[in-house]
Amino acid sequence: MQCIAGIDIGGTKCAVSLGKVSENTVEIIDKIKIKTPTSPEDAIHAMVDRLKELITKHSECKLESIGISCGSPLDSKKGLILSPPNLSNWDSVDILTPFRQEFHVPAAVQNDANACALAEWLWGAGKGCENMIFLTFGTGMGAGLILNNKLYVGTNDMAGEVGHIRLEKEGPVGYHKAGSFEGFCSGGGIAKFSRAAVEEYKTREKHTKILEIQPDIDKITTADVGKAAEEGDDLALQIFRKVGKQLGKGLSILIDTLNPQRIVIGSIFLRQEKLLREPMEAVIAQEALSYNREVCEIVAAGLGEQIGDYAALSVAFNSIRR
Repeated sequence: MQCIAGIDIGGTKCAVSLGKVSENTVEIIDKIKIKTPTSPEDAIHAMVDRLKELITKHSECKLESIGISCGSPLDSKKGLILSPPNLSNWDSVDILTPFRQEFHVPAAVQNDANACALAEWLWGAGKGCENMIFLTFGTGMGAGLILNNKLYVGTNDMAGEVGHIRLEKEGPVGYHKAGSFEGFCSGGGIAKFSRAAVEEYKTREKHTKILEIQPDIDKITTADVGKAAEEGDDLALQIFRKVGKQLGKGLSILIDTLNPQRIVIGSIFLRQEKLLREPMEAVIAQEALSYNREVCEIVAAGLGEQIGDYAALSVAFNSIRR
């Protein structure tokens, strides 16, 4: 049985997956999660050992390739992880050589946004597209770009850093920039300006269900605001309308710049599409060129909450597919 392996490296957790390849599809047959060890050396050793366990357990598998997904920045050609914000001490770490030497198969690495873009393009909501954009819209805001049926990573793997785009002169900070796309449209950004909005409401002695869900203003999360919005809370609905408008601004820039067939959005959009779509589409109708807008479909991630499981596997699949 032809199999591929996926290694997902996160700041707090890592996952090692084994997938069965059948024509152009992949079925996840097993997965192990571990807490991310403190040092990169220990982390790599642990992930190699977990993959050995899976291969021993599934002796019918013939391993064909290994794909690795982690945060930016990195050098995909040299296989180096270059000090991502969520991985302290991972400075110019060679992530590919240990796996190649141990398993004697091809290994490739991509940042998590690119890996998710590949997964959605191969097996999810972007399947069949020649030009597609994937937006993470989770803890941060990043993009993976499929252009002319290929993953586009740019000159030094930094293509798709759309969260750095400034949408307003002032606003929540993302990418160390006030008013950025990530500042308005990310879990961290929404939480920041929600706390400020709740503080103002409290000062004006106005009621919001957000405080019923989370009485400590400093601990309010995007999920708390989402729950309040689902219960019809006026402030929470205002916050998501604002997020939707800023999402529309950011998407309009991408639509006119790259002229994609489809934009696939994960995480927060997946959970709050009903609240975000109307204000998002209203801004796109005003801002984007009609020729570009009319050929672009905006959809939630097709792989849903499982996208992270498939992302690293898609890097492995793409390396043998090429």
